[in-house]
Amino acid sequence: MDPAALSIIGILLSLAFIMVLALRGWHIIVIAPLAVVVVTFFSGLDILPALTGPYMKGFINYAAKFYLIFLAGSIFGKVMEDSGAARSIAEGILRIVGRNNPLNGAIAIALIGVALTYGGVSLFVVIFALLPIGRPIFKEMNMPWHLFVIPYTFGIGSITMTMLPGSPQILNIMPTKYMASSTMAAPLIGILGALIVAAFNLFYFKYQYRKSRERGEVYEAPAGTAGTGAAGDAGKLPNVWLSIAPMAVVVIMLNAFKLDAVLSLTGGVVVCLVFFWRNYANIMDTLNKGAVNTVIPIVNTCADVGYGMAVAATAGFKVISAWMLTLPMNPVISLSIATNAMAGITGSASGGLGIILETLASKYLALGLSPELIHRISVMSAGCFDALPHNGVVITFLAVTGLTHMNAYKHIFWGHIVATLIALLIVIPLGVVIY
Repeated sequence: MDPAALSIIGILLSLAFIMVLALRGWHIIVIAPLAVVVVTFFSGLDILPALTGPYMKGFINYAAKFYLIFLAGSIFGKVMEDSGAARSIAEGILRIVGRNNPLNGAIAIALIGVALTYGGVSLFVVIFALLPIGRPIFKEMNMPWHLFVIPYTFGIGSITMTMLPGSPQILNIMPTKYMASSTMAAPLIGILGALIVAAFNLFYFKYQYRKSRERGEVYEAPAGTAGTGAAGDAGKLPNVWLSIAPMAVVVIMLNAFKLDAVLSLTGGVVVCLVFFWRNYANIMDTLNKGAVNTVIPIVNTCADVGYGMAVAATAGFKVISAWMLTLPMNPVISLSIATNAMAGITGSASGGLGIILETLASKYLALGLSPELIHRISVMSAGCFDALPHNGVVITFLAVTGLTHMNAYKHIFWGHIVATLIALLIVIPLGVVIY
């Protein structure tokens, strides 16, 4: 058999290997190097040099570029959480939106997620920030708990992670390290995409809520969550306007003053500590926990990118990437397809995007595409098929909420993957015309 064809078979087998083991509960840190072994075996390469070479090079390069951003973001999220500022912002939004209507409750949760993530709070941290708000709202309104997935996913995943211009989330920052773009890249198509996803999710939530009522479903506390208190004691929380200040500092430093994301997030940490230092039981403990929370997300993503770089070193990947670049279609479409494929393969938006930026970004720039268009389309595409069942955030979210793939994953599929895919189908032609 042709060596390149055999290599492609190895890549496909390694992907199946990753997905099957991930769905069985294996950790990506273990799976990724084992998948590299599968790839290199079928590609006729020596295993140990592949692990110590392309795999570790991809692992280390990603850590070198983004570790400090992950660290600053994680600490920022922790100081916001422990000071009560995140909860104060949530209560302020709830007072505006209200809690008397199920749709209003869902909108409130989505808006809280948007506010926190657009302010720079890590997606991983927001999982824990939204849970104590969402549970009492769903219990008060007697809504089935599995529907919580819809506003949560829409609020943190599909909007601020990839679409809204100026977002300080890691995906929106990554392309700026590879090309002459900014976090404000292609604002029109980003905002349009966000509006499409928002409209889809509002319709989807109303539809699913109506179907759940027809089935007679009510709120049932998931396993391990009994005893959850109220959404928060507003009398003991910081002033809501002061609570917004640290997030505003991050966004202003990042976008108005064009400072590095590390400096912007650190500025937010300093402001939060200065404003709310009396609220911390132990500031050192907060900082230490925030720093430790960095480890799993960064190592997970580094492992994903390392696997991708090992794949990129094979003859099969060269055939696949060349095929993608020569698809009989606009290169923006092939960019979206390639990024979606890599994000789905790795089960990580940042991992898939990192592979594309490392291996293909320069080739698309050489084709004459606008850096702004490459930035926005690649980021939006990374946040589409990334949420397959083996995605780390999906697995973490389901675990901490007491939900399962069986009763909740369909909402992630429709609210995140399908909604974003529809947005891409609309904004890509518009982006080609504008840029």
